[in-house]
Amino acid sequence: MPLLSCTTEHDPDQTDRPAVALRLDFRNYVLEIPMHRHRKGQLVLALEGAVTCTAANGLWVVPPHRGVWIPGGQLHSNRATPNARLSYLFVEPGAAALPEQCCTITVSAMVREMIHRLADAPHDYAPDDQNGRLVRVLLDELALMPKEHLNLPVSNHPKIRLIADALTANPGDRSTLGEWAARVAMSERSLTRLMLTETRLSFGRWRQQFHLVVAMRELAGGASVQQVAGDLGYESVTAFITMFKKALGQTPSRYFARSGRE
Repeated sequence: MPLLSCTTEHDPDQTDRPAVALRLDFRNYVLEIPMHRHRKGQLVLALEGAVTCTAANGLWVVPPHRGVWIPGGQLHSNRATPNARLSYLFVEPGAAALPEQCCTITVSAMVREMIHRLADAPHDYAPDDQNGRLVRVLLDELALMPKEHLNLPVSNHPKIRLIADALTANPGDRSTLGEWAARVAMSERSLTRLMLTETRLSFGRWRQQFHLVVAMRELAGGASVQQVAGDLGYESVTAFITMFKKALGQTPSRYFARSGRE
């Protein structure tokens, strides 16, 4: 299974065009692309399955028909679910009014289809031909797309990194704040202050956001609600659905059904 890398075939920085696109089926590639950066900004758009992006001291989840925007020059890595089909849109710095920070974006059906069309175009299109005109409209529309909060802030502080790594290995760990403080050799009060300083979230809110990121990835990858609820240590499926709905305004079934229609 080949690794997708910045070869001449795939390197977006080989062209100075305002935007270029690629379409990828991860059945043909390894599931994790290691840390890298490029001059162009990158929109990672999930068509099927999901991808998690590590960038800017955070973990960003991309469920179907959403995208994560990664500004140019930002070091990042991508990890896809085995069923993932993705589109990558690379945007030349300054070519569009896009955020200067990483963020998750809802992508409309129209924008998605324009990205698909661009993926079939040669990377050396002329600025004033059909593809050049398509790109101008695409970038204008992309800048208007609403933002979502499907990310987990992850500090590089070794104490918080230790907790994040332990929860990644065992997402269902329901240890209390006091128990985590003992594990990382801190007082509960000190860990509370550290978590707020480094992530701007309380420990309980941070762990809930971690569960949401994991749940989005696993549900998009084909896991059942019952399986995800159990893996995350929820006492019941109802409790998990309540958490999901409180965070995203819809139950998992409605959220992913809406994704399929957009």
